[in-house]
Amino acid sequence: HLFKGETMYIYLAFALVGGFLLANQNPINADLRKIVGSPFLASGISNFVGSIFLGIITLVTTQELFPSFQFVSSHPAWLWIGGIFGGIFLTSNVLLFPRLGAVQTVILPILGQILMGTLIDSFGWFHAMQLPMTLMRFMGIVITLIGVIIAVVLPNLKEKEAEKPKGNLLGWRIWAVIAGAMSAAQQAINGRLGVLLENTAQAAFVSFLIGFLAIFIVSLFVDRRLPKISDLKKAKPWNGIGGFLGASVVFATVVAVPQIGAGLTIMMGLIGQILGSMLVQQFGWWRSNKYQIQVWQVIGILVMLAGIVFIKFL
Repeated sequence: HLFKGETMYIYLAFALVGGFLLANQNPINADLRKIVGSPFLASGISNFVGSIFLGIITLVTTQELFPSFQFVSSHPAWLWIGGIFGGIFLTSNVLLFPRLGAVQTVILPILGQILMGTLIDSFGWFHAMQLPMTLMRFMGIVITLIGVIIAVVLPNLKEKEAEKPKGNLLGWRIWAVIAGAMSAAQQAINGRLGVLLENTAQAAFVSFLIGFLAIFIVSLFVDRRLPKISDLKKAKPWNGIGGFLGASVVFATVVAVPQIGAGLTIMMGLIGQILGSMLVQQFGWWRSNKYQIQVWQVIGILVMLAGIVFIKFL
C-alpha cells in the first residue's frame, strides 16, 4: 500500500484520535451512570446518541437508513448480533471503570480483542480472511500477555491492603478480557455486514441501533424504569457525548481502514486508547478518580505495543 505525500498522516491521525476518543468515552459513561443510577440506562443513552449520529451520516451518504426485508431474510442471523456484543461491551466498560480504573479498563479489553482477533484470523470466523498461526504471531501474543502482567499485576503487588478496592477484582479483570473479545467479534461481524450491504456506515448504524434496543429491553427488566427527567437535569452537557464519541470511533475507522489498512488503523487506535486512558487517570478527567501513573504501567504498555507489532506486522 503506497502512501502519497502528507495524506497518510491525516488518516493516521484519524485512527489515533478515534482511539483517544474511545478512552474518554468510558469515564463519561461511568459518570452518567452515577447520575441516572443504572449502568444499563447510561449505556442505553450512550447508544441512543450514537445511533442518531450514525443514522444522520447514513442518511446523508446513502439516503437509505435500513436494509431491505429481502436482505435481512436472505442472510444468517449472526450478522445481527454484533450490536448485542457492542451493547455488552459498552455496559461492561461502565461497570468496569469505577472498579479497575481507566488504564485497566482499556488494557484488559485490548487483550481480549487481540486474542479473539487472533482466533478469528486463524480460523476465518465470520467469513474473515483466514491467516495461519505463525511463529511471529504466537510470539506477539506471548509478549502481549507479558505486557499485561507487567502493567496490571506488578503495580497492584505494591499496593497497601487498605488502598485496594473491595471486591473480586480477578473476576472483573477476566470479564474485561471477555468483553474485549466480544468487541473484536463485533468488529468482524460488522465488517462482514458492511461488505454485504456495501455500506460500512449503514452497518455501523444498524449495529448501534440493535445494541440500543438490546440494552433498552434489559433495562426495562432490570431497572423497570426510564431515566428520570429530574436526574437528567443534573447531568453536565458533556455527559451526553459518550455515544457521540463511540460513534466517532466507528466513523474514524471507516475513514482510515480503506486508506492505511486495518492493521495500521488498529495499531494507531490502540495507541490512542492507551495514551487517552493514562491521561484520564493522571488528571481525573470527566470527574473520574485521579491515580498517579506508575513506571510499571508505562513499561507494560510499551511491551504490549511491541507484542501488537509482532501480531499485526511481522
